[in-house]
Amino acid sequence: MPPFNLTSLTPATFILAGIPGMEKSHIWISIPFCSIYLAALLGNGVLLFVIRTERSLHQPMHLFLSMLAVADLMLSTTTVPKMLALFWFGAGEISFDACLTQMFFLHFSFSAESVILLAMAFDRFVAICYPLQHAAVLTQSAVVKTGLVALLRGFCIIFPCIFLLKRLPFCGHNVIPHTYCEHMGIARLACADISVNVLYGLAVPFAAIVVDVVLIAVSYVLILLALFRLPSRTARYKAFNTCGSHVCVILLFYVPAFFAVLTHRFGRKIPHHIHILLANLYVLFPPLMNPVVYGVRTQQIKEKVMKVFLCPKSRWLQE
Repeated sequence: MPPFNLTSLTPATFILAGIPGMEKSHIWISIPFCSIYLAALLGNGVLLFVIRTERSLHQPMHLFLSMLAVADLMLSTTTVPKMLALFWFGAGEISFDACLTQMFFLHFSFSAESVILLAMAFDRFVAICYPLQHAAVLTQSAVVKTGLVALLRGFCIIFPCIFLLKRLPFCGHNVIPHTYCEHMGIARLACADISVNVLYGLAVPFAAIVVDVVLIAVSYVLILLALFRLPSRTARYKAFNTCGSHVCVILLFYVPAFFAVLTHRFGRKIPHHIHILLANLYVLFPPLMNPVVYGVRTQQIKEKVMKVFLCPKSRWLQE
């Protein structure tokens, strides 16, 4: 058999099919998706603006929160605009390179957000268990280095996926039964052995995220042990309230993601459109809920939002 000409077997474009079996409902599905996306843009934009303009919020926890907002915006903006174009105008065509770019930034932002959540858990651990050392450990330099680590790890984990996909021949198969491009969705269209893609796609990124989850869990076990030793009920309640916001964000981020990944890999009896809807949840709900959870549950941020957006109005009315 003559060797494959990989160049000729690389498709010029892919076709995103949307949600298989629910094509007639695309317009109706797009309404809540668009609303959630716009609310996520507004919420994360307000959060970034308030943290940027209020110097009192230039603390490690809030700087990590601003990084989380940027990662959320990247996660949703990478996928949702193209998804809405597909739902509204049937514009499912996407070039091969654009599909790989979307795949890269989707997985990259997810990996970076996981590192940021781990850093936020470590920040709470130091603040509660070693409060006197908090300022010395979580310096501005440490926060910047954490952001660089998040970027570097995401890049090193996801960049090889591009080469693993580029080496595959596709033999004319170019319809992706999904609303966006992701690694295994592209690989399954290839007319060649994709065992390396399956192994790498499941083992390396999944293992990295599992390590993050385990370290976060260890941090919170130690935090809980320290909280139960606090003599003051008021101090205990305040610490529980602060950590509660972070725990909510962690659950909102990891639960839909793990459920979507595991059902996609092993849930063969679950209808395909359910897989796609679950996959859409983890690019929509965390960016929507993170600013809501922190804005509502964190008194300091709530007060600064009120100060930034209501005080100027009050002064204008007085004038």
